[in-house]
Amino acid sequence: MAVNSNPPFRADQVGSLLRPAELAEARLKLRAGELSAEQYGTIRDKCIREVVARQEAVGLKGITDGEYSRDWWHIDFLERLDGVKAVLEKPLIGFQGSDEQPPILHVTGKVDRTNPIFTEYFKFLKSVVKQTPKITIPAPAMLYHRGGRAKVSTEVYPDLALMWSDVSAAYKKEIDDYVAAGCKYLQIDDVSFAYLCDPKYRETFEKNGDDPNKLLRTYTNAINQAIAGRPANLTVTTHTCRGNFKNTWAASGGYEPVADLMLNELNVDGYFMEFDSDRAGGFEPLRFFPKNSKKHVVLGLITTKSPVLENVDTVCRRIDEAAKHVPLENLCISTQCGFSSTHHGNSLTQDEQWRKLELVVNIARKVWNY
Repeated sequence: MAVNSNPPFRADQVGSLLRPAELAEARLKLRAGELSAEQYGTIRDKCIREVVARQEAVGLKGITDGEYSRDWWHIDFLERLDGVKAVLEKPLIGFQGSDEQPPILHVTGKVDRTNPIFTEYFKFLKSVVKQTPKITIPAPAMLYHRGGRAKVSTEVYPDLALMWSDVSAAYKKEIDDYVAAGCKYLQIDDVSFAYLCDPKYRETFEKNGDDPNKLLRTYTNAINQAIAGRPANLTVTTHTCRGNFKNTWAASGGYEPVADLMLNELNVDGYFMEFDSDRAGGFEPLRFFPKNSKKHVVLGLITTKSPVLENVDTVCRRIDEAAKHVPLENLCISTQCGFSSTHHGNSLTQDEQWRKLELVVNIARKVWNY
């Protein structure tokens, strides 16, 4: 089978990586006033150089900064939009078995992007990568999904359609900056698709006055508008999962309620889809994958929630099962999520993390001659 030289790659990853002890300690010292922002930045950049080299050494081609430049996969980006504030409060539905929960985002003013958010982070990553630098950002949906209409000012946005138009325009400004800086691989993380596979989430949104099916279309349109007119050499993918916070999860349910819309109406080049547990359901919803498409489905078959290494033959059999619905040449493999969606990280060691990523590469070599 021909080698896939463009992203998403046969062996890929979602993006976040465990923070090394040196960086975790520096973060605490920064917050305690024992390190200046400049001193912290020097340590962070050193750690990014090291993690980039390690990714390339294990055979990955889509290289991230491990999300070392942020505390939360989504909050650090979204709260830097104009008109957005992060508040610590109880979520509608939280992560299972965890007292700590991520902040909730409030829209208190007109949403815009006056200043660049992750552009400098991307520029630094690009300067130290030999392969393809990949930047990950949260989807527009994440501004609304955990708080709902109650967290959006009715004075500023009496009509939510106006908010979504502003959000997409703000994202477009940020993405245009990445393109100008040479970005060719962008991943938009959108857990809303997987969360709305869960009956309890759908019921919760209905109680709050939202139609889950209309929400999905709204979220899809927000991404489509944000990436409209992108250059042909920019690959855009999405990633969806059912939550990943200190080994815990938030949602369950197969992709049946969302697969048709996601795979056919979301104008991206690839879909990172979680398939590491029974909570994700089977591969049958992949039957909605468009015929004769050049898009890719990246099967998240390797879990980041457990240090136990998956069996190669078992994973290969699962790829064969998925290939009954999506041609093998349109499939790739990755971990089901990142290893450290937040600065806390999942309960794996650095060595266990790298063995997981080596496994992804080895399976891709076996299946696709990666």
